[in-house]
Amino acid sequence: MNILPTAYFDKVLETMLETGGRGTSDLVFVVGQPPQVELNGELTAVNIPGLLPVLRPENTAQFGAILIGDNERLAEDFKENGSCDTSYALGTIARFRVNVFRQNGRHAIIMRKLSTEIPSLEYLGLPPIFSEMIKEKNGIIFCTGATGSGKTTTLAAMLNEVNQTAKVHVVTLEDPIEFMHPQKSATFSQRELGRDYSSFSMGLRAALRQAPKVILVGEIRDRETMEIALTAAETGHVVYSTLHTISAGQSIHRIIGMFEQGEQAQVRERLASTLRFIISQRLAPKIGGGRQLLTEIMGSNLRTREIIQLGEGESRSIHDAIEAGITSGWHSFEQNIIQNFERGIITEETAMLYSVNKAKMRQTLDLCKKRTGLVDNTPHGFRLDSRSSSPSPGREHRAEPPPLPGTLKLSPTG
Repeated sequence: MNILPTAYFDKVLETMLETGGRGTSDLVFVVGQPPQVELNGELTAVNIPGLLPVLRPENTAQFGAILIGDNERLAEDFKENGSCDTSYALGTIARFRVNVFRQNGRHAIIMRKLSTEIPSLEYLGLPPIFSEMIKEKNGIIFCTGATGSGKTTTLAAMLNEVNQTAKVHVVTLEDPIEFMHPQKSATFSQRELGRDYSSFSMGLRAALRQAPKVILVGEIRDRETMEIALTAAETGHVVYSTLHTISAGQSIHRIIGMFEQGEQAQVRERLASTLRFIISQRLAPKIGGGRQLLTEIMGSNLRTREIIQLGEGESRSIHDAIEAGITSGWHSFEQNIIQNFERGIITEETAMLYSVNKAKMRQTLDLCKKRTGLVDNTPHGFRLDSRSSSPSPGREHRAEPPPLPGTLKLSPTG
């Protein structure tokens, strides 16, 4: 196989970024499709001479070879596991988090564009409780959600705030490093999987000997890493990490499920005493284009600690505990979704699609529409009078809702 010049590959990437513009989140290379960019959650083909009409197996194999290079660890991962993770810099234009994998026996590549600027909490439109989260001196804070829901961006904004205000040592364990934090008030030691340490568990164990006050673990994937993270939280460190779960309740079940049955009672006790916050995120389509950040936030109080220790039951519900904590700045997905629906940011269909409790959301939406004066504008066989001031067909008319406490600001992709 002839390896294409890196300059040609870089030119392909530049063309794709120019086509997608600022909204580009991912570059996609799959055999049988043209090169594609993901814009606001949808794929768009990019016409590149030499790669038309669709990518061939030799195209993706050559691109994969450029990305893997002479890195023996990446080559071994790809050979043994069918995929490997790395990073790639397009000069000073952009940086990417890269996954090279096999699909149907052929190379495929996903390149996630990384932001070069670290966002602030205000820029992301995150609620005021985030300013309280970063004041924690010990314990664990999880940011959860599906891939591409903005978890890393949220944690970067939180650490950026720490960097402005606290004189502490921050150790990050990442795969790969996505945001480069400048040395400001805090001192950052950023370590990358494969280059600086061999596994998250090994990196986290070593971090305990590196005098940090704050530790970021890019992702907790196994029991061993979770065990060390709990120990770190118990010994005076604050640990930030991510999980691929969609809600606070599911996150707790996932953590406990990492351990054997005989260990789970003790793990529940440890988690109840160390868990500080769970932030769950989703990105939903906005009316008019773009995506809106939807969040669920659960903190720690006597009620949530009891639920973690004893499990959910007829009188113990994580969802109910979250909604009852709204005065503390917590909220469920349903509460946040309703806020965005009332402000006209998302549609009723989107509200239903992204809710966790569908039955309760349906009931809440109906009550909301009555309260806000939403008019049913569905055609009923009558012709609209073009001279009237009625809204255009297919559009809803709603009264301006009163301001809601804790309403989130508009946020970018995250």
